[in-house]
Amino acid sequence: MKNVCIFFLLSIIISLTVLGISAPQATPSASDYLRMHIRANSNATCDQDVKYAVKDEIVSALTPVVATCESKEEAVQKMRLQTGYIQALTTRFLQSKGFTYGARAQVRTEKFPTRVYENYTLPAGEYVSLIVELGEGKGDNWWCVVYPPLCFTAKQTPVVYKSKILEIIENWKKG
Repeated sequence: MKNVCIFFLLSIIISLTVLGISAPQATPSASDYLRMHIRANSNATCDQDVKYAVKDEIVSALTPVVATCESKEEAVQKMRLQTGYIQALTTRFLQSKGFTYGARAQVRTEKFPTRVYENYTLPAGEYVSLIVELGEGKGDNWWCVVYPPLCFTAKQTPVVYKSKILEIIENWKKG
């Protein structure tokens, strides 16, 4: 009897998994996202290192702004309003670290190749993007998605996942 119950539960799990995998997925388009690119002055190690430090400063400053956005259009509007602030913040940060070049920030549409961000694949296309260029902006870039906020998320306590099915099986083994 126990083997029949286990077989039945496993059959249900496998069926639900197959249905979930084969369910049609909506293909995102460039019009669904607001991207952010921070372009380093050059590919010199010091320029690449400061690019990541600048990224931390910008993400920290903009997270509260982006967190309240309910649409891409709202996020674009708020980023346009923040470009002067981002540019000044970044330039001050660069100067505090001893760099003699400044930064430029603007929201504009640019063409990008296909990119993968964690579990998301962004197809090639034209994207509205917050572009932050450090100095000459000729080095490799760091990028993320501002809206929906894939890189602008508040730090949260770790989530602990529990499996009710695993609990049932473990209790069954004990009993």
